[in-house]
Amino acid sequence: MAALLIIDMQRDFLEPGGFGEMLGNDVSQLRRTIAPNKALLAVWRAVGALVIHTREGHRPDLADLPSAKKIRGRGATRIGDPGPMGRILVRGEAGHDIIPELYPAAGEPVIDKPGKGAFFATDLHAILQNQGIQQLVVTGVTTEVCVNTTVREANDRGYDCLVVSDCCGSYFPEFHEMGLRMIAAQGGIFGWVAPSATIIQALKSSMMMKESAE
Repeated sequence: MAALLIIDMQRDFLEPGGFGEMLGNDVSQLRRTIAPNKALLAVWRAVGALVIHTREGHRPDLADLPSAKKIRGRGATRIGDPGPMGRILVRGEAGHDIIPELYPAAGEPVIDKPGKGAFFATDLHAILQNQGIQQLVVTGVTTEVCVNTTVREANDRGYDCLVVSDCCGSYFPEFHEMGLRMIAAQGGIFGWVAPSATIIQALKSSMMMKESAE
């Protein structure tokens, strides 16, 4: 069984005026992933398969924020400071939430993670095991950081991963390209990479076969 894992499609990362743009990043590089993610998500939901969303962020008291992480990044504004959409990377703040275009439907688990990888200090592994999931179709941002880290964590835990190339993005196009190449190197050292159109077509074919058999 497979699950769709959508990584960190959060307002502060993708929306104009958010924390990502405040740091000088071009959010259009991430926003180009919204449309293909919406298309894939719609078909995935129609199939009735498991969808899981993640959000990177910390407790309001920042007790789970290591000093080594807090001091990273450029600029005077850091995690926990006031930002354009509330306190930066703090759970419960507007900027921490998932963008409306991909908002979780009722019953879809949301994993709040304090690190880059979705398995660190979360119950994601337990959820996947309880649901009998062995394969992950992974999308989200950013390709070279949270997507790559999560796929590597998943690989070490025995999951097969398929990363959807046009449903992932980076503020730096060259990092996106290299992030995908790292995953797929040596015949799929961490997983496989494919465009959303291929996956959507496979899902639709599966739905048609199921309908014809009924």
